[in-house]
Amino acid sequence: MQTYGRQPLLLSKGKGAIVQDIYGKEYIDCVAGIAVNNVGHCHSKVVGAIKEQAEKLIHVSNLYYTEIQAELAESLVSVTGMERVFFCNSGAEAVEAAMKLARVVSGKSAFVAAEHSFHGRTIGALSVTHKNMYRDPFMPPVSSETTFVPYSDAEAIRQAISGNTAAVILEPIQGEGGVNIPGSEYLKEVREICDETGTLLIFDEVQTGFGRTGTWFCKEQFGVEPDIMGMAKAIGGGFPMGAIAATEGISFERGQHASTFGGGPLACAAALASIEAIEEEKLLKNSKEMGAYFMEKLRNMERNDVVEVRGKGLMIGVEIKYPCGKFVDFAREHGVLVNCTSESVLRLVPPLVITKEQIDTVVDVLEQA
Repeated sequence: MQTYGRQPLLLSKGKGAIVQDIYGKEYIDCVAGIAVNNVGHCHSKVVGAIKEQAEKLIHVSNLYYTEIQAELAESLVSVTGMERVFFCNSGAEAVEAAMKLARVVSGKSAFVAAEHSFHGRTIGALSVTHKNMYRDPFMPPVSSETTFVPYSDAEAIRQAISGNTAAVILEPIQGEGGVNIPGSEYLKEVREICDETGTLLIFDEVQTGFGRTGTWFCKEQFGVEPDIMGMAKAIGGGFPMGAIAATEGISFERGQHASTFGGGPLACAAALASIEAIEEEKLLKNSKEMGAYFMEKLRNMERNDVVEVRGKGLMIGVEIKYPCGKFVDFAREHGVLVNCTSESVLRLVPPLVITKEQIDTVVDVLEQA
């Protein structure tokens, strides 16, 4: 089914921050599978873990225990600072699980979400996704009680919370909405409002997680702990996986939720290897340092058509004065892959292993574009 607006490019292999097409032409990849390949393409540790696990056990379902799933659960509890995890297969599934958990724990059904939010394309996740082009063909959504409020406006959230609000759901940085970064106190204020009103707080860290913004999760940069957090994208080093984490006392009971493939042996092996690679190669530090270098170079471009360069770590948005589709085409033709979001924002989310030399090349191409 022709649902994707694909680039005219047939990719065949990749390593680190470089991908190659079938003709042997190389590209610096600043899309990284949409913020998935944080440890780079085909990282040797991830590839080795998948190969080794595939020779032992590929799938058994959650009717039984596996050691590697327990190891990953322990690792995620460590890096998230939370208490419980549930494994699934994608970001949208993580949001669905978070919404179900919020409803079953609170006994309430409504949600408060932000304008310009993107939480996924499944029916439940669409309920808290703002953009009309995603929602309108599939109305009514599962939760018709969602109230959308301006992003980075804590008082609007206070006004929107009702006696039937199960949770507030937010991206700490909005990705699809244009790499929108909230005010420094916004998330703290939202946390206080949720505590005052007895409302659960969900963070969607599907895009911002696993070092993308320079820390394990973006919540650390704002000093705020949610009750429930969704993860996916980079968790498996390129292998499909999702999860939610929750604080103590917030958990599904037996039979309330399930996933046939969630936390399967291959996914867990890939995720453990990816987490180990991030730690061993100090990719959190590299994300922070290369992100600062990248943004400085972009801000020094002598172009008057750039409205703003914004970001944290290696999650960067370059807003320009007009639709950016032609910029994406020009960059691709000159060996750089970038993504256009929110019509006029170039989104740069390269692997965390990107080098200064590669960044210099990317900036040179964007300046020409």
